[in-house]
Amino acid sequence: MIEFRRDFSHSWRALRSRNFRLFFGGQTISLIGNWMTRIATSWLVYRLTGSALLLGLVGFAGQIPTFLFAPFAGVWVDRLNRQRVLVVTQGFAMLQSFALAALTLAKVITIPEILALSAFQGLINAFDMPGRQSFMVQMVEDRQDLGNAIAINSSMVNMAQLVGPSLAGIVIAGFGEGYCFLIDGISYLAVIASLLMMRMRAATIKRETTSMLKQLKQGWTYVSEFAPVRSILLLFALIGLMGWPYMTLMPIFAGGILKGGPSTLGILMGAVGIGALTSGISLALRKTVVGLVKMIPIAAALLGGGLIVFATSRVLWLSMILLLFTGFGMMQVATACNTIIQTIVPEDKRGRAMSYYTMAFVGMTPFGSLLAGAMAHAIGAPITVAINGMCCIAGAVWFSTRLKYIRSLIRPIYIDLGILPSEVSAVVEDAGIN
Repeated sequence: MIEFRRDFSHSWRALRSRNFRLFFGGQTISLIGNWMTRIATSWLVYRLTGSALLLGLVGFAGQIPTFLFAPFAGVWVDRLNRQRVLVVTQGFAMLQSFALAALTLAKVITIPEILALSAFQGLINAFDMPGRQSFMVQMVEDRQDLGNAIAINSSMVNMAQLVGPSLAGIVIAGFGEGYCFLIDGISYLAVIASLLMMRMRAATIKRETTSMLKQLKQGWTYVSEFAPVRSILLLFALIGLMGWPYMTLMPIFAGGILKGGPSTLGILMGAVGIGALTSGISLALRKTVVGLVKMIPIAAALLGGGLIVFATSRVLWLSMILLLFTGFGMMQVATACNTIIQTIVPEDKRGRAMSYYTMAFVGMTPFGSLLAGAMAHAIGAPITVAINGMCCIAGAVWFSTRLKYIRSLIRPIYIDLGILPSEVSAVVEDAGIN
């Protein structure tokens, strides 16, 4: 029992940092609101149009700005105070949610307005996501706790994914989509307050004399030439293109295939959230990043397999079980990739590296959403999701062929950081547990 308590306490060790505790509390509230808006937006579009193609188009509009602007945002994040960047982005996101709420509650919202406001949120995310990811290392006082902080952050996201969609289903059924947007707007006050309450050490911001384009090129050269980062981002981009966009089609599965309503959509999204939350907790229980690399292809294959079987289901209880595995695999891939990149990249390139991480996943998702919507319109949602699952499995197989080489390049970095003692590196190499 004592050993269990010690392990459980160890799994939340990043919360020893006051700033991270503040972030955890504020972000948890805000993310529940974010998920309510996601579900409400999808259901609103489906209710207004019944079109799979327009569901994909709205998803595309909401994420394409991230693909276009994330690399430039990464340069700014490396130049500016990350805490202030996040206060500004969260403030604009709050205004976007209030605008959605006002138009929806007034019953005057149209698809062009949804597209425009979704695109505005995508532009905000282009700066917010690399800023938030690279700010993580500043919030955690002990760098050895960084991997744990990322895992806790993932658990927080997935706890919100569990609560938010379920709450959204209740609110939509009882009051309409507009109140989901209103609750989301109010929830941003929590994360803004937590950011303003943080006591950060005065960060030394280097005044760059090089141009933005040169810094952009330096960031691209690093991520494209360093094999571990390049391979992880390529697989992650494939997951963003083919794996994640099944979420865009969820209203079709809930309403058209399973013959349900907004509450069914909330239940399905809740199942994804439970699987993802379980994944986040399992990663938080890890005491080291050693061994995470080999988990990436396993999780990608689990995601792909879950999607293939989910596509064949026509009953709610079976779909829920399959989405547990899908959510687990998706979050395991995302968190493992995030943790490894955050661990191995140098500090002066962190913002740019995380901008490409954002671009690889969130930036590729709009193309995936548009592709999924077009494919579902032409051949049906089930076949589309099954094909996407097959692509994820193919990516997992490819990454597995690169594992040995990737581990050989990461090992010296782990040794330099003290994560892996040099005297046991040969043993680790023989065991293949990087």
